[in-house]
Amino acid sequence: MSTITDLGTLGGAWSEANGINDNGQIVGASDTTSGEMHAYLWHNGSMTDLGTLGGAVSYAYTINNAGQIVGKSLTATDETHAFLWEEGAMTDLGSLGGGWSIAYGINAAGQVVGASTTAAGLAHAFLWQDGAMSDLGTLGGDTSQAYRINRGGRIVGMSAIAGRDLHAFFWENDAMTDLGTLGGKESYALGINVLGHAVGVSNPARGKRFRAVLWQDGRIIDLGALGDGDSYAWAINDDGLITGYSAAARGETHAFLWAGGTMIDLGTLGGKESFAYAINNEKQVVGASYTASREEHACLWTQ
Repeated sequence: MSTITDLGTLGGAWSEANGINDNGQIVGASDTTSGEMHAYLWHNGSMTDLGTLGGAVSYAYTINNAGQIVGKSLTATDETHAFLWEEGAMTDLGSLGGGWSIAYGINAAGQVVGASTTAAGLAHAFLWQDGAMSDLGTLGGDTSQAYRINRGGRIVGMSAIAGRDLHAFFWENDAMTDLGTLGGKESYALGINVLGHAVGVSNPARGKRFRAVLWQDGRIIDLGALGDGDSYAWAINDDGLITGYSAAARGETHAFLWAGGTMIDLGTLGGKESFAYAINNEKQVVGASYTASREEHACLWTQ
């Protein structure tokens, strides 16, 4: 049985939680009283506005145990740039030569991954470390994006292959490996734990539905769904607990916790839908849920 907590907003009607570290610090984005969307840090019941790189919008995706936060922000020239926030300051991480970049993940060593446009205008996965951004390449196609990095420096994401298909990848020691699919044309690896076990989504050989999947020991495992529909796995902790969201009864979408082969419905804040995006090693899950008044708010599930 889990307890769900509404994390509130920065003064507006909408908020979303995307990352949580083992200290219970939570990051995401929220509408402000002025109607802008800003990245925030939530801790001990208080939500702090992280500001922007000069524009009107910022969005935080991940926080490590040292309190370093990554995300994206509009600049004063209205370009979207990846940022690293630490000790009260937001730093622009630049790009691979283009005008756009997003940082999705950061590990304990402060290595950052994401995606950026190159000088040729193509979106490629990147690794940022020691002040420099490196292009991770692709699986043979034009585009790629990196979503998470574990403390061992292993990276997961998505890349176009030689055709138009999009496949999940695992990157280690300067090599990108295709993780395959459930038989369909698409897969995305969205989370990874310390053991290198990855989670994400893939479509089967027939039909257009996506299913939450686990890549482990060279296998791709279909995690099922809460109902007869799509499911998406977004994060896995070091104990192998997985969270995401799935179609449930009555056509609603609910956040789930997957443990030991069982998918558990985490419920909502009183509305019809909820979404889980991250889990820490203390079994705390964060995401967003609709309230009874039909507002979407960031929330925390405590097991």
